[in-house]
Amino acid sequence: MAEAPKDADGRLVLDKPRWDQKTFEGRAKHFLNVTDPRNVLATAAQLEAAKKLVEQYRLGLEPKETSDEDVWQAKKLFDSAYHPDTGNLQFLPGRMSAQVPMNMMITGAMLTFYKTTPAVIFWQWVNQSFNALVNYTNRSGDAELSTNMLLKAYCSATGAALTVALGLNTLVKNFPPIVGRFVPFAAVASANCVNIPLMRQRELLHGIPVLDADGNKVGESKIAAKNAVGMTVVSRIVMAAPGMSLCPLIMNHLEKKAFMKKSPWLASPIQIGLVGIVLVFATPLCCAIFPQVSSISVDKLEPETQEMIRKKTDMTKVYFNKGL
Repeated sequence: MAEAPKDADGRLVLDKPRWDQKTFEGRAKHFLNVTDPRNVLATAAQLEAAKKLVEQYRLGLEPKETSDEDVWQAKKLFDSAYHPDTGNLQFLPGRMSAQVPMNMMITGAMLTFYKTTPAVIFWQWVNQSFNALVNYTNRSGDAELSTNMLLKAYCSATGAALTVALGLNTLVKNFPPIVGRFVPFAAVASANCVNIPLMRQRELLHGIPVLDADGNKVGESKIAAKNAVGMTVVSRIVMAAPGMSLCPLIMNHLEKKAFMKKSPWLASPIQIGLVGIVLVFATPLCCAIFPQVSSISVDKLEPETQEMIRKKTDMTKVYFNKGL
């Protein structure tokens, strides 16, 4: 067990993650906690109790019998269900703890039913609907989106995914069957490049909060927003890659086996199971590629933001929440 951060009085520092976020290992452990699928089973009462204990501990009002492990378990549930900036309870399917079970079913279905046009249309629509929900739920800062912005992002991403999927399905008809199995990944990667920037367009247009080392807001920056969205796009594409590239290879091999030819109905549950196994590890590891609270040099911000910050402090870099 890693040593938890504590202050001079020996109390846990809950404003900092349990593990060192400067290292990939520390970030991976943190996101294994946040994306733990078991967190979705927590009831509303358990989440409220976890939030209450975290708030009590911050004020030094927790029950006397509370152990450090009790606090970290409460913090685990709290982090998995509440937005880090707004503190609002997130819609369950959009939480990061729901990523594995939701993506397991959707990705498994996309990889299984990729040959017919109706199936491609339906599952790409389901996937983009889910992605839009996740992107909105885990947007950075307290940015609100208008209905018009939401519809534009949703329709654009769904259109991009369908265009790529249907177009590539047509192009690969004369290629070996294994090539067609990678069409869903190409569609998902393309859609992520459209969906995430559009879903978070308000951040790109108006900027996101930039903070000092103590977490105090010192300004807003569009450049920081571009960095945040760019990192999110990369991590989402890399997150999808293992399940949507390894599983097709494995399934292509298995479908040549006698037991699969005898029972073709096994393809879907096997594929969904394989995707689930991969995602349990790929999701937290890919979330950990970039620090959740990332930094940027003040010199790289907009001139007006630089001027605003330098009137308040002589800091050389600021921090921002990149979103998920």
